[in-house]
Amino acid sequence: MKIVVVGGAGHVGFPLCLVLAQAGHHVTAYDISNEAVASINSGILPFMEVDAEPLLQEVLANGSFNATTSPDCIKLAEVVIVVIGTPVDEHLNPDPEFVIRAVTSLKPFLREGQTLLLRSTIFPGVSRRLQKYLDTEMPGIFFAYCPERIVQGQALKELTTLPQIIGARSELEFSKAHSVFQSLGVQAIYATPEEAELAKLFTNVWRYIKFATANQFFMMANDLSIDYERVREIISFEYPRASDLPKSGFAAGPCLFKDTMQLSALVQQKFPIGHSAMMINEGMPGYLVSRLEELYDLANLTVGILGMSFKGDNDDSRSSLAYKLRKLLAFKAKEVIFADPYVKDHRLQTEELVVQKADIIIIGAPHSDYKSLITSKPVIDIWGILGKGVLI
Repeated sequence: MKIVVVGGAGHVGFPLCLVLAQAGHHVTAYDISNEAVASINSGILPFMEVDAEPLLQEVLANGSFNATTSPDCIKLAEVVIVVIGTPVDEHLNPDPEFVIRAVTSLKPFLREGQTLLLRSTIFPGVSRRLQKYLDTEMPGIFFAYCPERIVQGQALKELTTLPQIIGARSELEFSKAHSVFQSLGVQAIYATPEEAELAKLFTNVWRYIKFATANQFFMMANDLSIDYERVREIISFEYPRASDLPKSGFAAGPCLFKDTMQLSALVQQKFPIGHSAMMINEGMPGYLVSRLEELYDLANLTVGILGMSFKGDNDDSRSSLAYKLRKLLAFKAKEVIFADPYVKDHRLQTEELVVQKADIIIIGAPHSDYKSLITSKPVIDIWGILGKGVLI
């Protein structure tokens, strides 16, 4: 099939393009980022993704994949996959119209007989609104909502192993969407669009709440001078009912917090568990700073942060709480310096300089590189990556 992925240079769209091209389709990534498109067409990854570079070289070489900033490619497509999620504003309110506006802007390029698949996370009710618009303004287009379910960095593996949820209103539309994902060798789950919308939101919010539970336990144990990681290991050892208790750490990134706020908005802010999770997770940097103030004279010390991405072994710093930590420390400490082997930021220092110059070191992201960190200086490691516990 000829497939166009709108938003195809992003963290969700780009891996999907690669695996679809590998499966034998002719795939075009349409994106408004000139820099990302140029990078992709030259064989350079726009961001980190495990095993993506050799696959990109392969599909570019055999002509099954290319990227463009021109929407004209949509006219020739049999399948158009829109990878645009619902953003939240500075007041934490979602904009349900954002995705609808994005799709309606494609009207001059869409045609009868095409299959339009909506991906990423959307506010509940958006698929119904979009279906109504298509039926009225562009009849003859098959539509389904197929939320992504990947963990960033492991997309190529998960796209070809995890079952795909397909939210469709008819067997025919389900079949159209299924034919795309069937080529990846994955099972399909038939759902209504509304079920698929909630399934995506509930998945992310559940993870966010679990991380908040772990972080609350961490703070409680720490205030009692007890190592949370040691307690977690004790209760989860060969005890399956506690095997899913997460480690402590920053719960951030572009999805979990945002989707929790979307779900809260859906129920008119009557979501106390979600609000509590947000306060705990977003409060972790502040908690660390307050603990450091109790232990050290921060005003006369240089604090170094190692790792600025929102998760380990990744270059994505979107919504990273390490940056929030840096901002809070900048007001308290004599100086704050930071490093990251993957993130692009002109203000970054080298790891060697940070370790040498800092009086206190904080692991901001659990990169594997830091497991071998050797220093006599105090290290704050809420992730437990050094294997020495998480007690501060």
